[in-house]
Amino acid sequence: MSQTLGADLLSVVARINRLATQRARMPLGFAQARLLSTIEDEGATRISDLAALDHCSQPTMTTQVRRLEDAGLVSRTTDPGDARAVLIRITSKGVETLRQVRLDRGAAIDPYLERLDAADRETLGEAVLVLRRLLADAAVPKSTSK
Repeated sequence: MSQTLGADLLSVVARINRLATQRARMPLGFAQARLLSTIEDEGATRISDLAALDHCSQPTMTTQVRRLEDAGLVSRTTDPGDARAVLIRITSKGVETLRQVRLDRGAAIDPYLERLDAADRETLGEAVLVLRRLLADAAVPKSTSK
């Protein structure tokens, strides 16, 4: 296995993401769509945790969340474990908006996928399954006890 496989994969994925973002007409900006996707993935989450995940300050994240909240895409609820804190959750409107963003971005690269021959499309479909397994494995907490 190539020592650069990880770097090559990340480079290609980043370029495909840029292509999709440049060519798609989205109902939401890319950064906000990415944050909304993070909130969907993480479930109910504190702003401080979102800031840590996004490598930004808590005030910056508060501003970004407020924009999503003003658009009705997320809501705030009191954290049952700490009444001083709030949890951010995606709303049904947020789920639908994110679904549309994904469809729009996918549609931007569909013409290129259609140019592939059947064998390459099948290989790419299998690669997507492998990548989903990779992500599922990465999401499983590793035991630190021996």
